Amino acid sequence: MSTTRKGTRLSFLDRIFDTSLILKGLDGLLELVGGVLLLLVSPKQISSSIMLLTQHELSQDPKDFIATHLVAYAHTLTASVTLFAAAYLLVHGIVKIVLVAALLKEQLWAYPWMIGFLGIFILYQIYRLILHISVGLIALTVFDCFIVMLTVLEYRKHLRLHLVTSHQGNFAQRTGKGK
Repeated sequence: MSTTRKGTRLSFLDRIFDTSLILKGLDGLLELVGGVLLLLVSPKQISSSIMLLTQHELSQDPKDFIATHLVAYAHTLTASVTLFAAAYLLVHGIVKIVLVAALLKEQLWAYPWMIGFLGIFILYQIYRLILHISVGLIALTVFDCFIVMLTVLEYRKHLRLHLVTSHQGNFAQRTGKGK
């Protein structure tokens, strides 16, 4: 077992939780970068880039699944769609980074916020999956559910520790043993 977090030994679940949080934080950072890029690049530039990137593949295989879907997606891009996507990615990325940082610092208020935040996105992802099945979205939803489960377990553990510490502090104050 490795040692961190105020000198205590971390359990296997603690290490998985921390690793999952770091991955979620990196995902939030990528969302921020993506959101900024969407603000800086026009839909026409995105469409042209996609056409350039898929041109070789489509010349070899005109029915390539990924390339044809990317090209079809590129043709649907509008200024309002890219602005919405940019805002979505920026807000989602910022909130995710703030919550991950707070959880890594073990700030108690962040646990229910992370559970609620991910819960809302899980519901939205399930809605999107009902409309259109996507392997990537299934994987993201499973990962988010896993993080919610770990966050609930960590939150319960920290609540118990907080209650025990508070109770011991109150007992010490009442009995004069805390001086």
